[in-house]
Order: sequence, then C-alpha cells, then structure tokens
Amino acid sequence: MQEGSGILKEGFLVKKGRVVHNWKTRWFVLLQDRLLYYKLVGGKKEASPKGIILLDCCTITCPCLEFENRPLVIKLNTKNSTEYFLDSCSREERDTWALDITSAIHAGNPVQVRQLHLMKNSFKLPSNISLNHIVDKMHDNSSGVKLTPNTEQGNMYKESFTGAALVDWLISNRFSASRLESATLASVLMEENFTKPVGARSVEAMRNGDLAEQFLDDSTALYTFAESYRKKVSSKEELHLNILELSGTIVKQGFLIKQGHKRKNWKVRRFVLRADPAFLHYYDPTKDDNRPAGGFSLRGCLVSALEDNGVPTGVKGNVQGNLFKIITKNDIHYYIQASSKAERVQWIEAIKRLT
Repeated sequence: MQEGSGILKEGFLVKKGRVVHNWKTRWFVLLQDRLLYYKLVGGKKEASPKGIILLDCCTITCPCLEFENRPLVIKLNTKNSTEYFLDSCSREERDTWALDITSAIHAGNPVQVRQLHLMKNSFKLPSNISLNHIVDKMHDNSSGVKLTPNTEQGNMYKESFTGAALVDWLISNRFSASRLESATLASVLMEENFTKPVGARSVEAMRNGDLAEQFLDDSTALYTFAESYRKKVSSKEELHLNILELSGTIVKQGFLIKQGHKRKNWKVRRFVLRADPAFLHYYDPTKDDNRPAGGFSLRGCLVSALEDNGVPTGVKGNVQGNLFKIITKNDIHYYIQASSKAERVQWIEAIKRLT
C-alpha cells in the first residue's frame, strides 16, 4: 500500500524501545491496515519507515496505566503478541489516536466504528476547567479533599477518601453541575494519574472501559492521591522556581521541533503554552522528568512565520517548511518547526494573543 493516498492520521508519538527500553520520539503514519513510524534526522522525516505495526487482530489498551510517570500511554498488542507502548502529548491527542487506531482495526465493522465515535463524543471536558487547577485545590490543607482512614474487606487505608466524598467536593466547588458529570470528571483525574483506586471495588471499576463508569460515586469505594503528584511537589526548590510560571492555564500543547541554541541540532519537544501568566515551556518527551527543559515569558515577544523557500538565516541543516521564529524581549531567538502550515498558523496565532 502506498503511503500517500490512504493516510488516516499522522503526527508525533513517543515510543518505548523493545530492545533498549528507552523512549524515542517518532513520526507515526496511520494507514488502514498498519501503523508506520519514522525516525527524524536533522528535522526531516527519513524516507523509509523505521518500523511497521500491523493492525490485523491487534488489540489496544487506553488508558494504559503501566507507567506511573506517563499517564498518556496507548498500548498495542499485535497478533504475534508483540507489545508497543506509545505516549502522547495530551489526553485529547491520546484519545484521538486511540479512537483512530481502533477504527482502523475494526474498519470492517461499521456498526462498531459508529459506536466508538458515539462513545468518544459522549463527554467533553469543559474548556474553562484546568485539571491541574482542580488537583491543586484538592490538595489544599484547609478546603481540599479530606484524607481519612477507611476500611474495606478488613484492609485499612490510612489516607484515602470515598468516591462519594470526591463527587460532593467537585460539586460544592462548582467544578461540575451534577453527580454524573462529577463521576466522569473523577474518572478523567484517574486517567491522568492524579488519583488512583485503592480497595477491591474501586480497582475493579477502573478496569471498565466506559469512562463514565470507571469511577464509583459510592461511600464504600475508596481512592487516594497518586504518588506522582507527591513526587512533583516534594522539592521546595523546584516549587519556588516554577510555582509562578507554571501556574497559568494551559491554552495549547503539542509536539514541535526546536533548533538547539548551542549545537543547532533539531529535537522534538512537547510545548505547553500557558496564560495568566503567559509562558511557553518545552519538555523533553523522551524523559520521565516532569520538569520543563526550558521556557520563557511571552511578554514583549515577537513571533513570525519564516519563508518556506530555502533555508532562512539563523537556521542550520536541511530543514524546509512550516518554520516560525520567536524572539524574546531579551533578544533570544527560537527557531521552531511545525508539522504543517495549518499547525504553524495555529501556534503563531495562539502565541500572539498572549504577547
């Protein structure tokens, strides 16, 4: 099958190696019966795929909760029992990839594909709700979710809360309007690895594939905060450094290719655009570390598209197309490549609104 005509979706994902178990960013191309992935060299996709994942009789697990510091992983298990782990830049991007891959797997069953799309569109997280803001409120010592000792089937869980208690808290803090919305939002918090089930009832419900039924609005179902959040806030030095610039609402995030300042090589980075205060941070998606690799305030920045014909001044390597430049108020130049002209326009417009 030729790659050009039958592309269903393409973009960056972070793949776990099967021989050396490190994480590498690859460009993925979804076709009707297979998933191709390519290595990037000098900011350009290689001509031949690095690997091929055949989708016939493939099974997909989403969310895959096998990696504590990577809550956005999709797991694929092929017909010959080969496992692939693919990490995404956001919950929305992960769910879109999972839906499109699942649709390709079940392409011969249009009824099942239609049901998948209905399930996907059954819940949308409101744009004005920030999960990080909710979690920070949940941990507030005075007004957050209270951790208490609870017992289930003879087992004591010292620091836990019930499903019903979290639903009550979400409604009382006006993060949701109904108990059903709260339960669905609580399921999202579990998917994103902010909370986790403890005890037999809640753990079993988590294995249910329906988002609205993964969390139990029940006074006997027990939950607690995930370890990843505690690790994230354990360093006072890190908190002091990032508490202001990382406190803004996430406006946009995604994978972009950035030119390094010293070696001038091109690397895929996960960019996160925040407002109030306006900052742009970038992260190394191959590392489990939640701290940004770099970032800067957008106040006083200039952002512009670069011409697609030829290599612009300041750009090294055989990189062409979809480039844009950000100049900070300290006159530091960032050269960034998007995966398409449309994506470049979206990023430039989003950044301009905050400068």
